[in-house]
Amino acid sequence: MGTERRILLCSCEDTMAPDAEAVRKVCRGAKLVTGRQFCRAELARAQEALAGDAAVTVACTQEAPLFSEIAEEAGATEVAFVNVRETAGWSADGDAGPKIAALIAAAAEPMPETPLVSLTSEGVVLVYGRDEQAIEAAKLLQDRLDVTVLLTKPDEIAPPRVTHFPIVKGTIRSARGYLGAFEITVDEYATHAPSSRARLVFGPGRDGAVSRCDILLDLSGGAPLFPAADLRDGYLRADPRDPAAVLRAVLKAGDLVGTFDKPRYVAFTADLCAHARSGIVGCHRCLDLCPTGAIAPAGDHVAIDPQICAGCGQCAAVCPTGAAAYALPPADALLRRLRTLLLAYREAGGRDPIVLIHDGEHGAALIDALARYGDGLPANVLPVEVNEVTQVGLEAIAAAFAYGTTAMRFLLRARPRHDVTGLVKTLALAEPILVGLGFGSERVAAIETDDPFALGEALRAIPRAAGASRPATFLPVGGKREVLRFSLRELHQAAPQPVDVVALPEGAPFGTIEVATEGCTLCLACVSACPTGALRDNPERPMLRFVEDACVQCGLCQATCPEKVIRLRPQIDFRAATAAPRLIKEEEPFACIRCGKPFGVKSTIERVAAKLEGRHWMFKDSAKRLELLRMCEDCRIVAVTEESLDPYEATPRRPRTTDDYLREREERERQGKA
Repeated sequence: MGTERRILLCSCEDTMAPDAEAVRKVCRGAKLVTGRQFCRAELARAQEALAGDAAVTVACTQEAPLFSEIAEEAGATEVAFVNVRETAGWSADGDAGPKIAALIAAAAEPMPETPLVSLTSEGVVLVYGRDEQAIEAAKLLQDRLDVTVLLTKPDEIAPPRVTHFPIVKGTIRSARGYLGAFEITVDEYATHAPSSRARLVFGPGRDGAVSRCDILLDLSGGAPLFPAADLRDGYLRADPRDPAAVLRAVLKAGDLVGTFDKPRYVAFTADLCAHARSGIVGCHRCLDLCPTGAIAPAGDHVAIDPQICAGCGQCAAVCPTGAAAYALPPADALLRRLRTLLLAYREAGGRDPIVLIHDGEHGAALIDALARYGDGLPANVLPVEVNEVTQVGLEAIAAAFAYGTTAMRFLLRARPRHDVTGLVKTLALAEPILVGLGFGSERVAAIETDDPFALGEALRAIPRAAGASRPATFLPVGGKREVLRFSLRELHQAAPQPVDVVALPEGAPFGTIEVATEGCTLCLACVSACPTGALRDNPERPMLRFVEDACVQCGLCQATCPEKVIRLRPQIDFRAATAAPRLIKEEEPFACIRCGKPFGVKSTIERVAAKLEGRHWMFKDSAKRLELLRMCEDCRIVAVTEESLDPYEATPRRPRTTDDYLREREERERQGKA
C-alpha cells in the first residue's frame, strides 16, 4: 500500500478486538487511525481522516452511507469499504487479527472500471394475465406508463366503464428481447368490441400477431416466457395467487422508465473463439451453459448479446481460449486480490487459510446472519465476495492454492437462481489436478445452503490439510488464458508432490491428441481447422507437428479429419509450456517430373497413380495423362496446353449439355402432338 493511504479501524464499541499491529505490519506506509465509535462519538476524527486527497480504507460497511457523505463533503477522491466485523471480528474463535489485516490489505487492491451497456425504456408496458387481476394491475400503472393488457383465454370479464388502456385477447407464442426492446408473437389475437355489455366480447382472432413493448409484466401464472426468467431485465413475473408478489412487480414496473446502465459482464474477442471452422462445430461449452440464451452461433464464432447477458460468468469460466473473459472484475484483477489476501494473512501470522467465495446478495447476508446469531466464520476462513460465484474459473483455484490456501469453498443457494453446471465442471476439473499434485482430495467443493448455521458447520468440518510447500508470490498479469497457464505452472512449482502429467476428465481445456499415423495422408485439413495453432505444418516438407500448450481440446481437428484418425486425450502436461513442437508424421515430398519442384506427399501421389493406371477410363490408353498426376499445378497446366490434351477424348459417352436436354424435350413434345 502506498504512503498516501489512511485506514479507519474501529472496535465497534469494543465488540471486537482488531490487532492494530498486524494491520500496520501488512499495510506498510499507511496511516492507521483506530477508534471505538467513528460513526457517532468519534465522528470528528473520522471527518479529519477523510479530509484531503489521500486514499482511505474504512473498515466498516454498515455505516458506509454516512462515511461516503462525509468523504464527499471533505473532497476525498478514493474511499474503499471493507467488512471486518461480521466477516472476522464477530467470531467465536477470537484470534481474528491476521484475517482483519488481510481483509483490509485486500480491500486496497484497485479494481478496474467495468464498461457499461445502456438500456432505454420509454414506459410502454404489456400486462399479460388471465382475468381482472391483470386489469387491476394495469390501473395502478396507467398514470405512469403506456399500458396495454393482453388476456390469455379470458372467462367472464366485465367491460370497463371508461377505456383508459387497450384490452386485447391472445396467447403469447414466443417472446424475445430485453428492457426497452421486447418483441412478442401472439396467437388468437383479437380486440374487444366497444359494444360489449355484460362481459367483454372479442372479435375473430388471428395468429402470428407481433407486438413490441419496453416492459413485460407477466401475471398469467403459466410457464416463464424466457429461460432464467428472473435474470431478464424488464421481464417481471409474479404468481397471480400471491397479491404481495403482484404488488411488488407492479411497483417495480412503475420505476422502469428512462435509461439504465448495466455492466458489460463479459468481454468477448471473436478472433480467439474456437466454436467452428468451415461449417464444422468444435467448441460449444458456452452455448451449453448460458442460462439466459444470450449466446448464439455466428459463423466461425459465437456472439454474446450484452443486453441479455445477466452476468453469471459461466461462459468465461469454461472458455478454453479466453475469447470470453469476465469483466467484473477481470480474471487478473481477481487474482491480484486473492494474492494480496493470502500473502497478507500469512505475513500477519495466520495459518491454514480457507478461501470462501460468495456473492453479495446471498452469501454476504448469510455471513452476516452467522456472525449476529451464531459463532461467526472460523478465524482461518477468508471470505472473497464476487459478483457471481459461477464466474470463478480454474485460474482462480490454481492461483489460490499456489498462494497457499489449504481449501476453497463456493457458497451457493440451496436452490440456485440459474444452472450452476459450469461451476460443477470447474470443480471436477480442479479436483484431479489438486489430487495429482499432492494437495489431497475434496480441497475444492461447493456449499449449497440458505442456513447460516449449516454454513458454519460445513466450514468448521473442513479437515486441516497441508498447503503449498513453497507458496508462490507471482503477480498475475494478462488475459484469461495467459493467467490460467501461469497460475497452473506456479501451482505445479508450489505443489507438495509435483508430477509432470495429470489425466483430466472429458471436456477439459487441456490435452494432447493421438493420431493413427498409418492412416494419416498428411492432407493437413486439421492444420487449417485448428483455431489456436496447436497443429502446425511445414511449408518446406509434408509434416504434421503438435504443440500441446496451445491445444484447447475443441475437437475441430477430430471432426475435420477425413480419415478419422485423430482422437483427443484430455490431460495437463506441465512440461508443455517449454516443450518443442512434437513431430506426429513426416514423409518425403514428391518432386515434379517436369520442373523438380517438391509438392504433395510422395506416397499419396504414387498410390493414386497406381489405383488409376489401367483402371480408370481417362488413364487406360494414355501415359501422358498419367504423367499429369506427377506434375505440380503449374506444370500441369503447361503440359495440357502443349499436348492439346482433351480431358474428354476417351470418354465412353460425350458429356451431356443443356442443348441435349432442350433437344430431347422438343422431340418429346413433337411426338406427343403427333
